[in-house]
Amino acid sequence: MTSNLFSPLTIRGTEIPNRAWMAPMCQYSADTSGPGTGAPNDWHVQHYGSRAVGGAGLVLVEATAVTAEGRISIGDLGIWNDAQVEGHRRLTDLMRAHGSVPGIQLAHAGRKATSDLEFLGGRALDPSEGGWVPVAPSAVAFSDARPVPHALTVEEIQGVVDAFAAAARRALDAGYEVVEIHGAHGYLLHEFLSPVSNRREDRYGGSFENRTRIAVEITDAVRAEVGDQVPVMFRVSATDWIEPEGWTADETVRLAALLREHGIDLLDVSSGGSVPKADIPSSPGYQVPFAARVRRETGLPTGAVGLITEPRQAEKILADGEADAIFIGRELLRNPYWPRQAARELGEDSPVPAVPAPYRRS
Repeated sequence: MTSNLFSPLTIRGTEIPNRAWMAPMCQYSADTSGPGTGAPNDWHVQHYGSRAVGGAGLVLVEATAVTAEGRISIGDLGIWNDAQVEGHRRLTDLMRAHGSVPGIQLAHAGRKATSDLEFLGGRALDPSEGGWVPVAPSAVAFSDARPVPHALTVEEIQGVVDAFAAAARRALDAGYEVVEIHGAHGYLLHEFLSPVSNRREDRYGGSFENRTRIAVEITDAVRAEVGDQVPVMFRVSATDWIEPEGWTADETVRLAALLREHGIDLLDVSSGGSVPKADIPSSPGYQVPFAARVRRETGLPTGAVGLITEPRQAEKILADGEADAIFIGRELLRNPYWPRQAARELGEDSPVPAVPAPYRRS
């Protein structure tokens, strides 16, 4: 009998062969200067190719900036110009060849932008060091160590919406079959959602309807670009972990219902990131209850993520109806073949995607 984890999931016109999915995780390894700035390179080919060979049903490529100023770091991937598309096509061709569905997370870092490479410390870079002035809903810095961002004008907000739409169009040209909008972890869209970072007094600030406006506008713009058959997901931080002054789980449920009306197919439910320090009770599956609540109260399919490391743990989350898919994060960095090992542990005789021919003797 097929396990829940290795049963297919069809979203709109796309069948994803199993529900063990690779979560988007930045590699900070794109070229940082010259014509290749922001484009995938050989590191990304081997990194994402190995996870496809490892059996992930959906491989979501890391946060990919929709504008140059929307990069978290100077080493972030980008899809803000046509010159970057061919590098992405190398990734999608390889993933598809090994049975995984290629997806991409479109992102804008907002006030957390202009950083050095994460594995070099990730400190803020000023313009004299190759950095830039970050942008945000309001001129409120993320921390004392980060620069004060430029508060976006209404016209500039429209430019961000347009940039997400253009990036979605390029994503399809590059061969991606799933698009995720990044609205979590303290980056630009989350900054609009959370009162901690959004101090605006116009139609993009204050009320829930105003703070969620840009998320809805971007959702509509992306859906218009990709059409009716392409799955579009949205990643959200379910809570800032500083309730009641921050973004709350109750607001996440309201947002989920709203996004469902505007064409979002699945909510990728994470948490945190809007403040430097929060009391986060990390433990195995600690974010799953948020995904379960959204699914139960709105009917919107969800993906669960966060310290899900064991096959039977993942299987139980799905069997109990707490989520529709499992995003595997750091465990897939440690072990690219986690899905294949999970299939064996769960008794799958013929896991999908199939084992590549050169590896079958193993």
